[in-house]
Amino acid sequence: MPKTKKGFTLIELLVVIAIIGLLATLSVVALNNARERARDSRRVSDIKQIQTALELYFNANDSYPESTEGGEAHLELTELETDGYMDPIPQNPTPDDCDDGAFGGDYIYDDYDSQGSYCLQYCLGNETGGIDSGIRYASEMTVDAGTTCPH
Repeated sequence: MPKTKKGFTLIELLVVIAIIGLLATLSVVALNNARERARDSRRVSDIKQIQTALELYFNANDSYPESTEGGEAHLELTELETDGYMDPIPQNPTPDDCDDGAFGGDYIYDDYDSQGSYCLQYCLGNETGGIDSGIRYASEMTVDAGTTCPH
């Protein structure tokens, strides 16, 4: 009576290990892409919330809050917080996804003349909701005013 060997060969084990490794790599890549998309969606949502708070402030005060630091503020809009329009002011999720270092990572607010126009600067790592990636501007007119402030 011949003996039959039971078990897996070395080749079969290596193939299974390679398949498991490939699936693990693909799931990590998919998870990182989902994180990037979630950060970008949060950025667009933050900008929309800030715009709403700025419009409420404008309706109550007939002007936008003054920016600091010579026209630009890294969203030091304390008036929005102290007057109850928004608390706390959202901060840009990290990492900022703009590799060139020109952005600096924060949302940037500029009130221009404080009477009827402002710009918010933000950065998207990927196209989100029809808004292209890169450094973008929002104004009182739109969440995507393009790559330069319209004022």
